[in-house]
Amino acid sequence: MGIWDIGGQPRFRSMWERYCRGVNAIIYMVDAADRDKLEASRNELHTLLDKSQLTGIPVLVLGNKRDLPGALTEVELIEALNLNTITDREICCYSISCKEQENIGMLVVNPLFYF
Repeated sequence: MGIWDIGGQPRFRSMWERYCRGVNAIIYMVDAADRDKLEASRNELHTLLDKSQLTGIPVLVLGNKRDLPGALTEVELIEALNLNTITDREICCYSISCKEQENIGMLVVNPLFYF
């Protein structure tokens, strides 16, 4: 299994499509504690999923930094990212903390397990 870690900063976004060719799944991580960037993250996710080569590819959305005060819950992330409007593929959303190692154990072993 190959896994690509591509930054979310604007200068890297133009590369996303190239790295997504031929993938079996997409893991999309957002900072659940940074509410100011959620709108941009939502827009970028939906733009990425509109690419024809990604039709039907399942998506695992991870809201990182759940250990921080004010971090969005899974339900809040689903709403903020409009995940309920994505109906052409399987999509899952989990709240995690990489720092505290919460909800990440199985992701390291087999991320495709969630699909």
